[in-house]
Amino acid sequence: MFDKLDKMWIGTLLGLVSPITVLIFFYLANYTHISFYSFLSKYMEHKALVPLFSLCAIINLGLFYLFIQKDKYYAARGIIFSTLIYAIIIFAYKLS
Repeated sequence: MFDKLDKMWIGTLLGLVSPITVLIFFYLANYTHISFYSFLSKYMEHKALVPLFSLCAIINLGLFYLFIQKDKYYAARGIIFSTLIYAIIIFAYKLS
């Protein structure tokens, strides 16, 4: 099954979707009494949105380790690429 997953675009897609999924699970676990938009604006107001996104991107570390252990190096490259995309977005947000 893992043989089909050794493609860079699959790793990139997983690396982009997994932090968003973690953010949604965090919202559902802690803030279901308010809307998702209010949740995001609350974190923006307290200047905690960037650290929250950074913590959500840590899931990519586990995915990277999983693909390295299974010798799926192209998918691991995709995970690194998507993590760099998140890093650039977070850095640009911090500069603005």
